[in-house]
Amino acid sequence: MAESSAQQCWLCERALGRRVEWHHPVPKSRGGRETVAVHPICHRTLHAQFSNGELARIGTDVAALRADPVIAKFVAWVSAKPPDFHAPTARKR
Repeated sequence: MAESSAQQCWLCERALGRRVEWHHPVPKSRGGRETVAVHPICHRTLHAQFSNGELARIGTDVAALRADPVIAKFVAWVSAKPPDFHAPTARKR
């Protein structure tokens, strides 16, 4: 079994660090069962940017998430950060 550091974050594709969270691409409240490994900062950013209804419509289409201008800017910014980097997450305005 591979260690989590060898795995990649579903959203940003950086190596995962010590803290890994499990994101439901389709929220549990909308019937989602599948989970994907993400960094805590990536998880918070997704939920700050999208409602559960929006996440349910997008589902597992990670390319659609990355195409969102706010998420694209976030992924570009976080790409050079170490796996365990964390910072406060701004809420959607």
